Amino acid sequence: MTKSNTPREIFILGITRDGRTFRPSDWAERLAGAMSSFRPRGSAGGIGSAIGYSPYCIPTVHGHTKCVVVNEALRSLEPMAWDFVMNFARDNELQVSEACLLPDGNGKRR
Repeated sequence: MTKSNTPREIFILGITRDGRTFRPSDWAERLAGAMSSFRPRGSAGGIGSAIGYSPYCIPTVHGHTKCVVVNEALRSLEPMAWDFVMNFARDNELQVSEACLLPDGNGKRR
């Protein structure tokens, strides 16, 4: 059996291990915003490069739960950034699961 070269995606859910909704309500946008500068090599730089989220750390909603999708490629790109987001989840006792964003009919990942 061969191991897939496709990086995994880790979902950090806005639900604590004991089932409470994590606060503040904009936590996912804040966390992803802090990671916005981590981008693939060759990405556009310049004055507007920090606008928008990194493709390695994306805030989204799953069902009715806010979450952040962290691509495992961040681990090799910038290990300290990976540790930051994973320690954020651990320190706040957030639920973490491995999953994969699938492309929708328009080629966008959902």
